[in-house]
Amino acid sequence: MGAPAPVASGTCLLVATALVACGDESNGQGASTETQPAAAADSGLPQGAERVHLDPANFATEIDNPYSPMTPGDRRVYRVSDPEGPQQRAVATVTYDSKRIANGITARVVYTKVFEKGELIEDNHAWYAQDERGDVWYLGEKAREFEDGEVTTTDGSWEAGNDGAQPGVIMAARPRVGLAYREEHYKGVAEDRALVFSLSERAEVPFGRFRNVLLIKETEGIERTLLDYKFYARGVGQVLGIEVSAGSGREELVSYSPGP
Repeated sequence: MGAPAPVASGTCLLVATALVACGDESNGQGASTETQPAAAADSGLPQGAERVHLDPANFATEIDNPYSPMTPGDRRVYRVSDPEGPQQRAVATVTYDSKRIANGITARVVYTKVFEKGELIEDNHAWYAQDERGDVWYLGEKAREFEDGEVTTTDGSWEAGNDGAQPGVIMAARPRVGLAYREEHYKGVAEDRALVFSLSERAEVPFGRFRNVLLIKETEGIERTLLDYKFYARGVGQVLGIEVSAGSGREELVSYSPGP
């Protein structure tokens, strides 16, 4: 999850059962009517494996993008469920800590813990920074999985500037339908891509009901065959994630406590 799980794909009809409704009530139209592509090449955002050269002076640890706010002290709790496995609980906290990334940028640290039956099964330190335009960049993560209290793997860890790893964008400053960009790139480890699919969804999760929700299709995996939907509400961040191609898992926001 970088921060609360990177999830992406399909059409509005595929996720209708997970939403209160699709689209904006004002026009009765759903995401499937809003798929005119934007000019990705004109966005200035990274796409595939291309290298980017970022000036650390243009970045800050203050992250106030309305769809992905990260104020130190923010705490988000998610219910992660899958019909084929036990329910999990993910707790994501925006820390007061920062980390100087190998590419020279100082990033905000978001710490996420995942529990199953009360036992810690994985944790993650993810690193983010916001550029002058308002794009939130994803600069890497330290991921660990546990069994009986012992670390079993750190697979999925990467850091921009180390071993050829390149940063990506977790949230654009001005998302528009059809906008495409990479979220991360570390060959053979992390190669996720994103596509803005709609700006007018509605979602219902334990924390509440939301309108005018941003829907992003996320293509996960090295072969990019895993597809998920992620839903973001202004002023809150990610509220819902739904697996589409590899199962029927859901990640729902249960509580959100903003930082001071």
